[in-house]
Parts: sequence; C-alpha cells; structure tokens
Amino acid sequence: MEYVKLGNTGLDISRLSLGCMSFGAAERWHHPWILDEERSRPIIKKALELGITFFDTANVYADGTSEEIIGRALKDYANRDEIVLATKVHGRMHQGPNGAGLSRKAILSEIDKSLKRLGTDYVDLYQIHRWDYHTPIEETMEALHDVVKAGKARYIGASAMYAWQFLKALHVAEKNGWTRFVSMQNHMNLIYREEEREMMPLCKAEKIGVIPYSPVASGRLVRDESVTTLRSETDHMQKKKYDATANTDRFIVERVAAIAEKLGVPRIHIALAWLLQKEPVSAPIIGATNVIQLEEAVGALSMKLTPDEITSLEELYVPHPVVGAI
Repeated sequence: MEYVKLGNTGLDISRLSLGCMSFGAAERWHHPWILDEERSRPIIKKALELGITFFDTANVYADGTSEEIIGRALKDYANRDEIVLATKVHGRMHQGPNGAGLSRKAILSEIDKSLKRLGTDYVDLYQIHRWDYHTPIEETMEALHDVVKAGKARYIGASAMYAWQFLKALHVAEKNGWTRFVSMQNHMNLIYREEEREMMPLCKAEKIGVIPYSPVASGRLVRDESVTTLRSETDHMQKKKYDATANTDRFIVERVAAIAEKLGVPRIHIALAWLLQKEPVSAPIIGATNVIQLEEAVGALSMKLTPDEITSLEELYVPHPVVGAI
C-alpha cells in the first residue's frame, strides 16, 4: 500500500479509500444489493490487511447502519489512531422539518449522531454530501468550523457540487477565519470526466485533495455489458448516472478491456491507474462487495500507464450531462 498526504494537510491516507455505501441493512434503504454486517466484516478486515486505512461512509447510507457496521468492525480490527475515518452530512435522516440539509441545527445534531453510531469521539474528515440551496453557506461553514473546534472532526471536506459553489465556500471560510475544506469527493471516472473542466483545475490551484467516488462507474468499466449483477439490475442510482450515455460509453469500456487484455491485467487496474495518474487525485474511493474486488483494486497501485495508453483511453470521450453536482 502507498500513503499520501490529503491535499495540503499533514494527514496521511492510504492511496485507496474503502467506500462503505455497500454496507448496511438493506431493509433500511433503497439498495437491495448492499451487504449486511456478517458479509461486510470480512471485506473491512481484508481492507485493513491490505493496508487501507482510509474509510468513507455517510450518515444517510442505509439509514445510519453503514456507520454502525464500520464503527464496530474498526473497533474490533484496527487501532483508531492509524485509521482515517470519514463520514458525511446532508441527506434526509428523519421526516419533517430539519431532517436534512446543512443548517447549523442539522450539522450540530447529525455529527453527534454519527459519532455515536461510529463509536468514536471524533471523525478525521467530516464532509458535506451535497450543496444545500436552502441554507446560507456562511451558516454551514461556521457550523462546520465549530464542529472542528469542539474536537469532533479533525478536517472538513465537500462532495459533488459545481466549482463556483466550492470556491464560494472556500472564500467564505477564508474571509471569516473559519476552517477550510481540505478535500473534494467528486464523481469522476473514464466515462464521466466533466470534473476535468473546472473542478479539478480549481482543486489543483487551491491544493485540495481529490477523493473521487465511482472510479469504475459502478462496475461498468470492468465487465462486459452482457454480464449482470444484483447491483447492476437493481441500483437505480447508477442507472440514472450512466444509462443515458451508455451507447457512447461502450467504446471506452471496450478500449479498457482491450488494453487490459494486451497487458494481461484485470480491467480494474486500467480504470484505477488512469485515475491515480490524474492530478490532484489523492485516493479514489472504491466500493467492494467481495474480497476479490478489493484485492484486484489494490493491485492497480503497481500499474503505470504510458502516455500513449492514456491517450487511447481518453480519445473516445464525448461531453456528458453534469451528474452528481445537482
């Protein structure tokens, strides 16, 4: 395993992060493909054995049960001081007023609930899951600053928004002397590269660590179109992200397969190696529903694509509608 600094911080993270959206109680969410605790724990344990120390979850994943599962597993298998634990806030956690969003009330309430579910006194990275169009960014940034000053989070980050929104948040924090975002968790992979237009250059200029989600496009980059899984058949979120552009994306998927076959490596090595060579990517967030997927993902760290291979992978891309920021 390789370790890098997260953006312009002193925080060491593993070069790959384990995304924990795959873990939780399926009956508490709309994803029937997620793994219960018994099936989740071997994957978490294997991740630790492979050197992964960076774990990303969210309060909304399976109605909080993802946080509960990862919290118990890390307590049993890991040294908390060596783990970088990240969670997110924004999604609806209860019905009625103040059940979602980034108001001061929501943030200060949800951080305590997340910490209780995770079984820890603090998270290393507390992220806003989406932009809140109904709360002033000043209110959100001050509340996050207070969370850090209270010792409940070491750093703060953001996810999935437009570049102008992220820059506005950075400006508000700097203007008021509040804690600044250190990371951006955005949607980026070989068949969705819209982040390269503005967000990636902004993050590089501002020395923000980038931790992309969906690095293999919910599996579409690493298997034949004819191969289906429970997730591919039931995950409506990935259908919304990728179905509309599947006809043009197919050529890129075929190119990934061709290069992988030529080099004698799993397709995931090609997809992740491309992303790992993009600046300023710190650590792609990988989702795994079995140990083999995890082992293959870690194997990508030894892969280095040539400039010609990168050109070959990129030349077929066509502009896509923005997905994730809204």
